[in-house]
Formats: sequence, C-alpha cells, structure tokens
Amino acid sequence: MHIPIADYATGVEVANELVSTAPDVRGREALADPSALAGLLPPLGFRTPDADDLDKVRLLRREVRAVMETGTEEGAVASAELLAGHAGLAPVLRRDPSGRWQWYVPTVRDASLVGELAAVIGVALLGLVRALGHERFRPCAAPGCGGVFADASRAGRRRYCMPGLCGNRLNVANHRARRRAVTK
Repeated sequence: MHIPIADYATGVEVANELVSTAPDVRGREALADPSALAGLLPPLGFRTPDADDLDKVRLLRREVRAVMETGTEEGAVASAELLAGHAGLAPVLRRDPSGRWQWYVPTVRDASLVGELAAVIGVALLGLVRALGHERFRPCAAPGCGGVFADASRAGRRRYCMPGLCGNRLNVANHRARRRAVTK
C-alpha cells in the first residue's frame, strides 16, 4: 500500500490530534472505542480500525509524544525514524493524478493500522524537523495543560496543543479576570 501525504503538515496534524487524545491532556480518554479512532484518521486510505488497533494506537500515542518531548534534534530525528520504519519502507516522491509531486509512504503488505499510522507520522515529523527545526516541538502554553504539539504553521506562533480548547479556556479565564478587576 502507498499512503499519500500532500506534505508533512498533514501527518503533523495527525500526530498532534493523536497526542491530544490522551487522558492527561483532555481529562478523559478520547480514544474510547474504534469509532473514535476512525474519526481521528485522515482520509488517506487507512483501513477501518477494530478493538485490537485501539490499544496499539494508544501505545503509539506515547511514542509520538516522546518524539515531541525529545530534548535534542538528533534524538527527535532518531525517534521519528523508528516511527517511520514501523510498517514503512523509504518514502517516495511521485506525481499524483494531477501531475503534482506528492509524498507517498509505502508500507509492507498486510501492515497493521498502527504500523501505517506510525509510518505516516514518522515521515511527517522528520519533514517538520528538516524544514522548520526541532524547536517546533513544544509544550502547551495553557496553565495546567500537559499537552505537547508540533507546530507546522507557516508563522510558527502556535501556543496551544488544542487551540479551540486550551486557547479558548485561557481567553475566557483572562476575560473573567479583567471583568473582576474592573468591578473592584
């Protein structure tokens, strides 16, 4: 199988979403069943997950987080290379049907879902380090949040693991604090 990824940002977002499903980030297990896992997967040709995949992907989540928390660029690259090799062969650059160049992550025949997911994420994290640097792996800036993320944005200013949750929560807290200060 060849899993297409238009650029590393696609795989980086899959990595970010996977890491943010952990109970220590959300307060509960967001990968509670195979349908929750299916909702996480991008439309890249992954097979439908089953109960066996769920535990394996939860373990993969720890490995991905470890890459993002690695203190050195060399360590992050070595860890991402291990992810890329779970079920993959060397990524290839091929033309898609429209003639544009696109990355494809080939996997061995009968590769597991977790192997394919690890390969896509590993290649994406390697691409991020190569293009933007290791400093794009960051902890969430929201107080009390244990999340981490990889920032693939062009500007490189992302601060929260889940901007819609952590960023909004902090904005609401700041707004309330300003209102209390005015009413005193």
